[in-house]
Amino acid sequence: MMALPGGRHLDSITLPGQRLHLMQVDSVQRWMEDLKLMTECECMCVLQAKPISLEEDAQGDLILTGGPGPGDPLQLLLKRGWVISTELRRIGQKLAQDRWARVHSMSVRLTCHARSMVSEYSAVSRNSSKEMGQIEKLLMEKCSELSAVTERCLQVENEHVLKSMKACVSETLSMLGQHFGQLLELALTREVQALVRKIDASDNIYTTESTTGNLFSLTQEGAPLCRIIAKEGGVVALFKICRQDTFRCLYPQALRTLASICCVEEGVHQLEKVDGVLCLADILTDDSHSEATRAEAAAVVAQVTSPHLPVTQHLSSFMESMEEIVTALIKLCQEASSGEVFLLASAALANITFFDTMACEMLLQLNAIRVLLEACSDKQRVDTPYTRDQIVTILANMSVLEQCASDIIQENGVQLIMGMLSEKPRSGTPAEVAACERVQQKAAVTLARLSRDPDVAREAVRLSCMSRLIELCRSPSERNSSDAVLVACLAMGIQLQVKKTKISALLWLLFWYVQGCSA
Repeated sequence: MMALPGGRHLDSITLPGQRLHLMQVDSVQRWMEDLKLMTECECMCVLQAKPISLEEDAQGDLILTGGPGPGDPLQLLLKRGWVISTELRRIGQKLAQDRWARVHSMSVRLTCHARSMVSEYSAVSRNSSKEMGQIEKLLMEKCSELSAVTERCLQVENEHVLKSMKACVSETLSMLGQHFGQLLELALTREVQALVRKIDASDNIYTTESTTGNLFSLTQEGAPLCRIIAKEGGVVALFKICRQDTFRCLYPQALRTLASICCVEEGVHQLEKVDGVLCLADILTDDSHSEATRAEAAAVVAQVTSPHLPVTQHLSSFMESMEEIVTALIKLCQEASSGEVFLLASAALANITFFDTMACEMLLQLNAIRVLLEACSDKQRVDTPYTRDQIVTILANMSVLEQCASDIIQENGVQLIMGMLSEKPRSGTPAEVAACERVQQKAAVTLARLSRDPDVAREAVRLSCMSRLIELCRSPSERNSSDAVLVACLAMGIQLQVKKTKISALLWLLFWYVQGCSA
């Protein structure tokens, strides 16, 4: 995730077609590798800064192998930016540990990387602006200042003096980070502007495909770059592609890039300005488009209606096209040929049900419950907890409607939702465990809401729902150690008791809850 001024720095970068290699090598070999990327004037200071003997943590130093390709400023910025931000972070760590020898050697190496980035970028880029020149000068001054002050610290033995100098080093390091972030943002902005201009001016499919691919790669580097792309007209340029029939084969790639950009508010704002929702609705409702294209359009809808983005609540243009979009998404769920397509369409529907309550009524009229519950038994479409999370989210939001209960019973939905109370992760990865927790919690919430209807409550009791609730409350492993699932199960148990189910079952439920807490 790359971050620019105002706080974070580049933490990690994966480059297309090329990876950064981390090598565990000794000091001399490290120096020889560095020579490939550094000018001769830097050789002496690098050699002096690196001891011949290995320190206990010196083998963890990062080496950038395989320099950026000639004339490729983006690759250069991303590679050098990753290395420099990593060095900044590690210098901060060593400073906190009072490892002055390491702080100094790493400061010298940081200066070398910064100087290399500036000189290499100047060689491959167009004439730099006056502002960039000023920041480059400030950056190099702070690098020199950091190297000098850390070298003086090596000669100081008085702890009180070192403490005051440590504050000075920390401030210098902070200012250096700010200048680096500003310079990197300016340089990346220039490169994004060049890509956007290239897309705007191109009428060649291959050129547009290549440039759009480069833009998509940049979106994968994190929210700050997505903000830059949105600010510099990336959303406008991509929708321009999606409105030209000659570029139909590029629609999926352009839409995938738009979905990434719209993870930030600036992207959604730009989408609203260019009537992007209307364009998405046209694509979703046009059966002449491929399934892949419509699935990518669904992904953009899912992104711009995300409840995590407060700006989506003010997306006024969405209301005008909501019925068309919801209808098209249900159809896409019904006809999906793969789990990925179904996931994208159902995720968009799940977010829309948070976006506006009218969507739930539309879904009810479109027989969405039948479509979703039928899909649950189709392993080709629904095969992961992530997909079941979207389905149960839609059902939970629809369950606030009174007429929803009869449709659930008619489609054997109570049993299917109860099955979701037993959701277990296959791989044990944190993301999958979290998805399973959400499925269990939302399944319990859905059943609790539906149990307002006596028929649903009786069906739940008939299917031994109370036994499963007691098991979930009694055993943390059964609920993936989630307190949220526990609370949802207790709420459901109370709802069933209110509907005059066996009170002894509820008492057992509460008993096992108390037992679990005391344990």
